Amino acid sequence: MEQPHSIPDPAHPPAQAIHHELRTATNSAAFLLPRLSALKAHNPHLKLLDLGAGSGSISTTLAQTLPDGHVTGIDIKPDILPRARAVAELAGVTNIDFQQGDARQLAFEDGSFDVVFCHQMLTHVSAPWEVLREMLRVAKAGGIVAAREGDLETECVWPEMPGLVKFHRFAADVMSAAGGTATAGRQLLGWALRAGARRSQVEVSYSSWAYCTTSDRETWAKGLVNLVRGGPLRERGLKMGLTTEEDLEEMARDWEEWAGRDDASLAMLHGEVLIQK
Repeated sequence: MEQPHSIPDPAHPPAQAIHHELRTATNSAAFLLPRLSALKAHNPHLKLLDLGAGSGSISTTLAQTLPDGHVTGIDIKPDILPRARAVAELAGVTNIDFQQGDARQLAFEDGSFDVVFCHQMLTHVSAPWEVLREMLRVAKAGGIVAAREGDLETECVWPEMPGLVKFHRFAADVMSAAGGTATAGRQLLGWALRAGARRSQVEVSYSSWAYCTTSDRETWAKGLVNLVRGGPLRERGLKMGLTTEEDLEEMARDWEEWAGRDDASLAMLHGEVLIQK
């Protein structure tokens, strides 16, 4: 029988949140920040919706950039919301709230938000253009819909240790088996057009993440080791028959070794869209 989830301890993020909490508005929404500043100059009381907020590090840092506005973060998983609230509380951010919600059927009226944002969420859903359509629906006229998604097939890691190569393929297979896509970044523009946006409304850009410093490597590797040794990724992979206990342990050992190597680095490309409503 599945055990009930405990409320996350603010000092101990759950396994899936360790590397997620490296994400901030600065490193994960930089493409949005200039437009956000321009909107704020005309209306300091902006309302921003963050879909798939997870443990709330991006939502919280976005709220810090909007001291007179308000951020609402939603996530489909209720067990991550206590952690998100704790992250905001620890940062002293009060102009924010977190709710459970389904991005495919948002419980908000048309034109409710000045900015609607998501990060690394569309890659996990089977019909991402439908989510973008919902995002456009709840955005105000003159508002912005913004999305940034990784492109897992562009990931480059060195050294190419056997366990890391297996992990890359395993992560892509689990994502695809669950209805997501490993090439979300390069498909964002197509999804936006399918959602009903005109090409003239959409700005496209690309940026990357890189994990090269000792602290970044250690944090990244720790999160993945926890996932393959006891997290939901491990459970899904074993249940779907996409991996074995032996392969998972090899992945964990190689991530641990990778984190301690001076020649180790990792990077991945991300696609970004800004849609003017």
